[in-house]
Amino acid sequence: MKVYKTENVRNLALVGHSGSGKTNLTEAMLFQSGATKRIGSVADKNTVSDFSKQEMNRQSSIGTSVIPVEWRDKKINIIDTPGYMDFVGEVYAALRASEAALLVIDATSGIEVGTEQVWKYTEKIDLPRLIFVNKIDDEHASFRKIMDELEAEFGKKVIPFSIPIGEGESFKGVTDVIFQKGYEYTDGAPKEIELSHDQLKATERIYEEIAEIVAEADEVLMEKYFAGEKFTREDLLRGVTQAIIEGRCVPLLVGSGEKAIGIDILLNHIVNYIPAPNNDMAHIGFRREDGEDIKVSSDEPFSAVVFKTISDPFVGKISLFKVLTGSLTKDTAIYNPCKDKNEKLGSLSIIKGKQQIAIDKIEAGDIGCTTKLQATLTGDTLCTKDNPVVYKRLKYPQATLYYAIEPASKGDEEKISNALIKLQEEDPSFVIERNPETKQLTIGGMGSVQLQVIIDKLEDEFGVGVTKVPFIIPYRETIKSTASVQGRHKKQSGGAGQYGDVWIRFEPSEEEFEFDEEVFGGAVPRNYFPAVEKGIIESKEKGVLAGYPVVNFKAVLYDGSYHDVDSNEMAFKIAASLAFKKGMEEANPVLLEPIMKVEVLIPEAYLGDVMGDMNKRRGRILGMDQQADGSQLLIAEAPQAELFEYAIDLRAMTQARGSFKMEFVRYEEVPSNITEKVMAEANKEE
Repeated sequence: MKVYKTENVRNLALVGHSGSGKTNLTEAMLFQSGATKRIGSVADKNTVSDFSKQEMNRQSSIGTSVIPVEWRDKKINIIDTPGYMDFVGEVYAALRASEAALLVIDATSGIEVGTEQVWKYTEKIDLPRLIFVNKIDDEHASFRKIMDELEAEFGKKVIPFSIPIGEGESFKGVTDVIFQKGYEYTDGAPKEIELSHDQLKATERIYEEIAEIVAEADEVLMEKYFAGEKFTREDLLRGVTQAIIEGRCVPLLVGSGEKAIGIDILLNHIVNYIPAPNNDMAHIGFRREDGEDIKVSSDEPFSAVVFKTISDPFVGKISLFKVLTGSLTKDTAIYNPCKDKNEKLGSLSIIKGKQQIAIDKIEAGDIGCTTKLQATLTGDTLCTKDNPVVYKRLKYPQATLYYAIEPASKGDEEKISNALIKLQEEDPSFVIERNPETKQLTIGGMGSVQLQVIIDKLEDEFGVGVTKVPFIIPYRETIKSTASVQGRHKKQSGGAGQYGDVWIRFEPSEEEFEFDEEVFGGAVPRNYFPAVEKGIIESKEKGVLAGYPVVNFKAVLYDGSYHDVDSNEMAFKIAASLAFKKGMEEANPVLLEPIMKVEVLIPEAYLGDVMGDMNKRRGRILGMDQQADGSQLLIAEAPQAELFEYAIDLRAMTQARGSFKMEFVRYEEVPSNITEKVMAEANKEE
């Protein structure tokens, strides 16, 4: 593949709901451009972009892949993303590396939740977009219905730039609205046909809508429009591109990826109207840490950002990067300012699915890959040491679902840790935690599909089996009343004896733990006070109810006795531990559980169901806040024990339209019926 200058590069994120046909569309683009001799099929497991074992088995994308397509002396980097919203981190990273998004919609399914969520996000970040309505050849497809749906959901800025000739089984071609020409297709090859009177009228009517939008670009075009002059090709290129960048227009195109119908018109629209990376109005997803503006140009010093890492079991680590300024050759001395390390390129390539194509140079705005970078991870900046620059990192959504896992075979702990770190390099939205209290290893992500993929990859790629285990809830114990007790340790069996005697008052406290003394007359010598405190500190790690740490209590040493010969620190430590056990039993001990604050963002239609479900989880509704888009933010508190699978249940309740985040707020007393169950479980484990 040749080296492309910045102005001839187009970066396009392929997004949409799972099953809309994104991978199939990529295959059609490759075929239409002459890069492949036939269209690969997800079902036949022979597509360029779905190349991993997991993707072939699942018949769906689970990771981002880059597919360069050459068309009319331009290079289009298609960044194919997963449709499952579990992999939203992959989608966000792809959109960040793109100047536009191509939103793929299944003509039979219409606007699905994945479509809605990607649309909202691209609106939020002001990213230009195109829409491609795929599978228009399906027998249940209705172009009129899909247009009505799109207009109702997204407004009148969605305008058809191509319309189908026929539908369902009679679908045979498309009309290019801009040039008002019709095409029929045989094996992807277009043949111009004469349009009927009705078809011509329809294209003229839609062209007028496009002309109005073009006219808004500047005064010159506005004057032309009102004078009734026909726009030139250059006028249309300039006006439509500006309208797309400003978000005034979202071109809609139709076709069939499977039959390669309408793909040439789609490719033409991409190279004509999607801005090049160096377009002054183009969306730049990367921001410098120092706040300075970026000018995407090969004349600047080299800088790039690694936006995706692939852990290949054979090749090792493959780093995908977008060059933002300057250009990169194999001999460029590169530096990672995030790690303060010099790096050496293992190779310099263009990536096409899993295939790496060696290249001499990569210009600003283009996407490349290299292998075996030692310190560099996803999100890191690469530059030259003479001109250091750091780009801001992408903020990934907070993990909402966690699994506790254990190795299926003993002794695999280290292998699991190493494998998980490599998998996290591939997908930074996935988190690994070792709970310091429960000692459980947990993995977290956006949903069950993402976490199951991680578990499957551990076995398939790293040969490590893991088992999901129940979460250990970090309960606490405390006391509700005051108890004054004696702890006496006396041991005399020949030789030196042991003697320690303490009276300690245990009472509730706002502090996690307090120790004080009120000893008069030297009943317990001062040098034994630290031993008494230490005995309580060690004992409080295991309460009397179910063996959980004891918190929020005060221990006051107020009396005792000692022996001149037999007393020592160990004896007083043991005496304190005996007093602790007795005191906890007498001071009305209770179990505490972690309470989480939960913020749930949902469409208003689901509010009743979500509130009812929260009440069933022993939750308390704290308030509601209507958002600008009409959705509701429900704020509640609920026990952690009731929320481990909330991500799965909320998705089911809201048809995946709900999202949430939560954080720990405090501990609260556990209801007595649940305390009994927890105690019974603890006794069983004992």
